[in-house]
Amino acid sequence: MPDDLKRSKAGGRRILLLLASKLGYQTRSFAEAARRLGFAVVIGSDRCHQLEDPWADGAIPLHFDKPQEAAAQLAAAVRSHQSEMGAILALADRQTATAAQAARLLGLRYNSPESVDNCRSKLRQREVLHKGGLPVPDFFVFPLTEPLDAVLRRVSFPCVVKPLRLAASQGVIRANDSAEFIAAVERIARLLSSPDVQSTREADLDRLLVESYIPGAEVALEGLLDAGCLRVLALFDKPDPLEGPYFEESIYVTPSRLSSQDRQRIIQCAAGSARALGLTEGPLHAEFRVNDRGPWVLEIAPRPIGGLCSRVLRFGPERMFLEDLLIRNAMGIPGADSQREPDAAGVMMIPVPSSGILENVDGLAEALAVPGVSEIQITARLHDFIAAWPEGSSYLGFIFSSGGTPELAEAALRHAHRALRFRIAPRLPVAHPVSGQTLP
Repeated sequence: MPDDLKRSKAGGRRILLLLASKLGYQTRSFAEAARRLGFAVVIGSDRCHQLEDPWADGAIPLHFDKPQEAAAQLAAAVRSHQSEMGAILALADRQTATAAQAARLLGLRYNSPESVDNCRSKLRQREVLHKGGLPVPDFFVFPLTEPLDAVLRRVSFPCVVKPLRLAASQGVIRANDSAEFIAAVERIARLLSSPDVQSTREADLDRLLVESYIPGAEVALEGLLDAGCLRVLALFDKPDPLEGPYFEESIYVTPSRLSSQDRQRIIQCAAGSARALGLTEGPLHAEFRVNDRGPWVLEIAPRPIGGLCSRVLRFGPERMFLEDLLIRNAMGIPGADSQREPDAAGVMMIPVPSSGILENVDGLAEALAVPGVSEIQITARLHDFIAAWPEGSSYLGFIFSSGGTPELAEAALRHAHRALRFRIAPRLPVAHPVSGQTLP
């Protein structure tokens, strides 16, 4: 039994259920925020059930690829404490389906399983939004077994090819002609057949989505749903052009510098998308392209912003983090209506320039001394392999800036990034000890 369950029984504390990846950046910050607010925390994670609590957090091991089974297991583990259950939060896409199923079993407020299923597959989301009259790119799906000559007859260029399930733009590639399309499909197919991706046991790893490429500026909206009503917490500009061939994100800056008319259109589009998908409760992260025809929906997800990016947002006179605000909202305690601080703020997800072994990081002191930079966290571990996009899905770390205008916040991030120096060594091929075959 997790230690927080034992303590909650003795002290009468309400419990927050957190569903998170074993490698998720946010788990610790959400758990610490909940305990600061006086709540017990029970974590459900996709770690191996045979390991003896390697992270020493008493997490319940779950298989998120089987959400109904995972939800039943989670509900059984906390059933004797059901009267103390306050809320459930999923911190990333893979956990949302289990959270929806578990919330239904435990009688907790959350999005319906049907609405979450509408978001988990990129294809299903496109179909629902298109049917609801929301602005989405033209799209079709094809199995990897279909001959590419037949697929190409349906393609209009430029287009974007992507997996149906992976997150963080992993495996997303732009193609401008037939040769680039074939190369993109072959590269994504290799990624989907890799042991790391296959081990997730995700559905739809044998199909790809093709979308028309939408030009324009890209923005992200962080919101909070309460009984279907959308409250916008922040609207971020992404000042770096995301034109492909890969779509690794980097800088987010808020408040947005778009016109008030564009901002209002984006908010209306986000609210309409949430309604069409059936989402009603909790955090909402949405991505859009904006051009002279207005906003286009790239992604709607019933979860908070990823990685450590939530640290860029502060709320109320106490300057509480997003984690605190989301927990206050979920648990129904005062402070959830706090507004974001008025100053500009920005975060850079430090891009991976090339795949290889991270050997060293220099220039941290110089980067931290840049005016406006508030924090730098290097999250990639030394001597570990890191993958660049489109195969990659995690960053070298995060740089945060605050104060002044969006222009100053952006400039501080770029200045600090120039001061950092990453030494990445190529990963040497290894010969199989029996066959002698070279392995990657």
